Amino acid sequence: MDISTLIPSFGGLGFTVAAFVLALLIIVFVHEYGHYIVGRWSGIHAEVFSLGFGPVIWARTDKRGTRWQLAALPFGGYVKFLGDTNAASAGHADDLGAMSAQDRRATMHGAPLWARASTVAAGPLFNFVLSITIFAALFMVKGVATDMPVIGTLKPMPSETRSVKPGDAIIGLDGQPVTGFSGFMDQIAGLPPSATVDYTIRRDGSEQTVTGPFPLPPLADAVAGNSAAQEAGLERGDVVLSVNGTPITAFSQLRDMVGASDGKPLQLQVWRAGTTFDAELQPRRMDLPLAEGGFETRWLIGVSGGLFFDPETRTPGPFEAVKLGAQQSWTIAYTSVSGLWHMITGAISSCNLQGPLGIAETSGQAASMGFSSFIWFVAMLSTAVGLMNLFPVPVLDGGHLVFFAYEAVAGKPPTQRVLHVMMSVGLAVILGLMVFALGNDIFCP
Repeated sequence: MDISTLIPSFGGLGFTVAAFVLALLIIVFVHEYGHYIVGRWSGIHAEVFSLGFGPVIWARTDKRGTRWQLAALPFGGYVKFLGDTNAASAGHADDLGAMSAQDRRATMHGAPLWARASTVAAGPLFNFVLSITIFAALFMVKGVATDMPVIGTLKPMPSETRSVKPGDAIIGLDGQPVTGFSGFMDQIAGLPPSATVDYTIRRDGSEQTVTGPFPLPPLADAVAGNSAAQEAGLERGDVVLSVNGTPITAFSQLRDMVGASDGKPLQLQVWRAGTTFDAELQPRRMDLPLAEGGFETRWLIGVSGGLFFDPETRTPGPFEAVKLGAQQSWTIAYTSVSGLWHMITGAISSCNLQGPLGIAETSGQAASMGFSSFIWFVAMLSTAVGLMNLFPVPVLDGGHLVFFAYEAVAGKPPTQRVLHVMMSVGLAVILGLMVFALGNDIFCP
């Protein structure tokens, strides 16, 4: 990554940093609040709730004696419970000295095992709850596609000679009946590319056959940040008319020609809002997750396709929205774990691991695309943060839970010497991973 691209791409470095810090503060607050509130419910007293590290720029103490503060370095946060020796909740029951039984019970290390485990697990859990809540809310606001493909609005296309209209329900495609929205998408995959396709529609209670464009034209429905397409100036809504002089009418043709390019530069003729222009771009080698698990390596330009229309949507109920939100969070978590495993085994490039610069760039791009894109990114990042904190690495919440599991089996916690060594090892692992990811941000293409 060229760090200088952060400045022109997202309206200034300040905007990118602000978007990243805002996303991080939301996620950190929810994570730490999970620790705080479950600890309070479990009888453990929080002395300090801090957003950020370093010099304190604002603070107040509530009626329970908890100091709420905002620190100058907004790249994390912590809850310091009674009896903790530092912000990482380090300490041991033996360190509590001559505290009374009542005071010991209010400390993290003097509380029962169930209270400590619940308090630690609550941080990642609240991250997952935040993700699911955001995804569910977005599904309810934006809606989901109806069971049958019904045309909501038509997207601008080079040829406006089309007989389909908003409100038309597509019940047949190229002479074959459509069995539902998913069936419609499956049928498109089997269609040979062509300039026009016959659609059987239901309009005003009657059926008729009309002509329309190919269902999935070479349309840029989304353009990824820091991609070849974005650097070439392509935008959402652009339609690719030809590749290296060869006319195309279907997105599958664009995908196949990019895949067969072997990374060589491509010359595109692009239509945008009634005008055409030429663009040159060079595909990049990327590792993509597969629906059945695993990854495949392909040449990509960073463009996602879409239908020539926006489908009519319906508003899902709360339970359905929560289910969809949970499925989305699970997909992100599963793909993240699978990707990490494939990087460790060498099956895919380690450049897939983003560091702070890459995440900041992505947050800036999401914010520049609007509130819904930014809040979707916050939900994705919250899932990633919750998952990362569950890794069984000392210093992280997952490491603490491993210690608690040992205590539950052995009947006593690890010795202070073991805890100190393991914490040092865990800190070294985390710092090493951060340095490695930062190197990816700087040196990976």
